[in-house]
Amino acid sequence: MKQKAPAYVIGHITIKDPAKWDQYRSRVPGTLEGWGGELVLRGKRVTVLGGEHAHTDTVVLRFPDIDSLNGWFNSPVYQALIPLREQAADVVLISYES
Repeated sequence: MKQKAPAYVIGHITIKDPAKWDQYRSRVPGTLEGWGGELVLRGKRVTVLGGEHAHTDTVVLRFPDIDSLNGWFNSPVYQALIPLREQAADVVLISYES
């Protein structure tokens, strides 16, 4: 049986409203429960070593597989946070499979 590959969400973020961003950030970990998701990294950009990258912050989430990642993203509990996220920051979310 083929083992499922871990899947990741990488978010590139530019914060517009720090107070709303703090609200959003505090709620996201609870949405990961039940999907096997974990926060790998939340960080601020130090240096762009090559190319161009406009965003200042990055987040990396890891899931057991792409189905879990998609289940989390499409879940009502996470979808309910998207309006707050959009008010708080400009965010590009990208999914990857390893």
